[in-house]
Amino acid sequence: MRYQTTIKRDVTFEGIGLHTGIYCRVNVYPAPVDHGIVFHRPCKNASFFANVGTVTDTVFATTIGNERAKISTVEHILAVLSALSIDNVTIEVEGPEIPILDGSAIELVNLLMDAGIKKQKRKMPYIRVLKPVVFEDKNTSVTVYPYNGRKISFRLFFPNHFLGEQFFSVDINEDTFIRDIAPARTFGFLKDEEYFRQHGLAKGVSLQNAVIFSDSDVINETGLRFTNECVRHKILDSIGDFALSGFPIMGHIVADKSGHTSNIKFLNTLLSSTDCWEVVTGQVEKSAYPVFSLSYT
Repeated sequence: MRYQTTIKRDVTFEGIGLHTGIYCRVNVYPAPVDHGIVFHRPCKNASFFANVGTVTDTVFATTIGNERAKISTVEHILAVLSALSIDNVTIEVEGPEIPILDGSAIELVNLLMDAGIKKQKRKMPYIRVLKPVVFEDKNTSVTVYPYNGRKISFRLFFPNHFLGEQFFSVDINEDTFIRDIAPARTFGFLKDEEYFRQHGLAKGVSLQNAVIFSDSDVINETGLRFTNECVRHKILDSIGDFALSGFPIMGHIVADKSGHTSNIKFLNTLLSSTDCWEVVTGQVEKSAYPVFSLSYT
């Protein structure tokens, strides 16, 4: 069991929001033990924990918030914090969305690593999976199995498209995340452009922050960073979504064509299956770490 951590100094970044098209600024501040990941929108005087109980929307991005304010596209920054094992920070967001930057998480990794990670004087609890938990919905499934570590295996399938089937499996730690997952960019398809426009989505998309595919090729002149960049980015998104459990999950998660909605539904299924997992808290009987308060149904 590791100790909780925070960052050694403030981190600031800014840029356009992928879906809103609004220019946003983010400040990440160190926080004390048992603080958790807390988002704050100063213009709305609103703060809320990053947990599954604060999820308000999962259409093409994960949005969290409360009755006062919401922040969308939180999955990338949550994935980086989770993979780098950073537990206690306040994320102040000036705007409605986390900036997309280059569409990947590598810039966020570099910023947080440059700030430094500070070990704190209390152990970090984690969820240890004891029995498999399965979530299935139409053509999507997510299952977690007992495993001595954090692992994600993901299958993605694009029928009638040149991308076809992609699969990737990775044990999640700082090194593998930085090398294999963080550089993978968000992606989309030219055929969906009209749908996004009609629904007010993807207003900030460009070839500088997303990989765009036609029916037969990659539109970006720079090409792909990995031959299977799409499935690696899906793992990036999933790490961020699963971080909303409140604790690191020690288990092997196997996902088949999952997205933000099914990821959150899986989390609710897992957390309501209380006989299938336990929270390991180390030397204390009960953790003070601020997990969500939910009535599971």
